[in-house]
Amino acid sequence: QVKFVESGGGLVQPGGSLRLSCVASGNIFPLNVRYWYRQIPGNQRDLVAYLTSSGFTNYADSVKGRFTISEDNIKNTVYLQMNSLKPEDTAIYYCNADPPAPWGPGTQVTVSS
Repeated sequence: QVKFVESGGGLVQPGGSLRLSCVASGNIFPLNVRYWYRQIPGNQRDLVAYLTSSGFTNYADSVKGRFTISEDNIKNTVYLQMNSLKPEDTAIYYCNADPPAPWGPGTQVTVSS
């Protein structure tokens, strides 16, 4: 079974940047699609971005032009580069894949002055 561990979150001022990482371990092949989600406690988990095995990417309208998803297959890691961060980006960020696996612990992103 695949296990995900997210990292890279933190406190950043509006307009700042963070790069999140998600390391996959276990039975990781094949992972056809890699996803980043975010969740504000008490709300549903929302899809932020995804990356297919063929390299296609797609983003939520709220992050288009600011966030970039990428991966390093050698390191079994997917990244989310987040630029021009806004207070409304504050959430816990999670990764997952297709086929889906149990959710990891997530990483907290807080955008505040």
